[in-house]
Amino acid sequence: MERVKEIVAEINKGNPKPIYFLMGEEPYYIDKISQYIAENVLTEDEKGFNQMVLYGKDTTVEDVVANAKRFPMMAEHQVVIVKEAQHLSRTIENLISYAENPQPTTILVICYKYKKLDKRKKLYKAIQKSGELFESNKLYENQVADWIRRTLSGKGYKISPKSCVLLVEFLGTDLSKISNELDKLSLVVAQSTEITASIIEEHIGISKDFNNFELKKAIGERDVKKASRIIDYFAQNPKDNPFVVTITLLNTFFTQLLQYHGLSDHSPGNVAKVLGINPYFVNEFTVAARNYPMKRVSGIISSLRDLDLKSKGVGANNMAQADLLKELLVQIV
Repeated sequence: MERVKEIVAEINKGNPKPIYFLMGEEPYYIDKISQYIAENVLTEDEKGFNQMVLYGKDTTVEDVVANAKRFPMMAEHQVVIVKEAQHLSRTIENLISYAENPQPTTILVICYKYKKLDKRKKLYKAIQKSGELFESNKLYENQVADWIRRTLSGKGYKISPKSCVLLVEFLGTDLSKISNELDKLSLVVAQSTEITASIIEEHIGISKDFNNFELKKAIGERDVKKASRIIDYFAQNPKDNPFVVTITLLNTFFTQLLQYHGLSDHSPGNVAKVLGINPYFVNEFTVAARNYPMKRVSGIISSLRDLDLKSKGVGANNMAQADLLKELLVQIV
């Protein structure tokens, strides 16, 4: 994220802000910025007297302000980091007076995860004037795949779009979790290597043949044998392949396929843009559209919704995952 780089660059130039209010749904960048400030603003000798970490559950806004108003000892700055500050949400507006007149020798870092300040309130406007307001938004699934590619590229690796999607499908959109797995890969895989599905299977434990990505592809191609093998594998390994993930992914796929049918321009660039997918996967929709006419796609989406309700106990008591998976395949193919 470019804004993160700009914040780090200003700190490196010796121009830190007196307040960093880090907020939003994606904790990864909040942690990265606060960690960078904790590790780089003060020397190791200065940290003992001038760096303090508080936790939202165990402190108050008044305590935060009291610590922020202290003067540094034998250092240019003191750093006060408030982790899990979202627990102070009910009283966070009490920070207004300090935000309007912050201590210039203090760098106050507020880690306000999963929440945002109200832009209409005084506190938001006060921090906007005196400090740095950083909002860390959750990435969409298709954006996470691109984030993985850029992150690995920065480490000196290549990765195919298919392998990116495989990681997102298995690990979700939690950037911290994904980052940890990429760090593990960088320890065991030589630089300049392309991260393939086989490498992911070996070092992260994701099956390159039996996963939702391959199931979606097999269904799109109407490859019943392959889809059945994957369904059987899922039925035997229900904990690693929850039904809710499978049906959500297939519902998204067929909803996008319905959009595809409605397009007048089926050029790869336009399809990728409208559906929000990597151009690498456009051909999957071209193939699936030949196998599933628009009317059939509408019926499949309706069936998937019924199955989703059954999986939650509506209209079917305690239906086994194996039975749900078999019915899913019958309804589609």
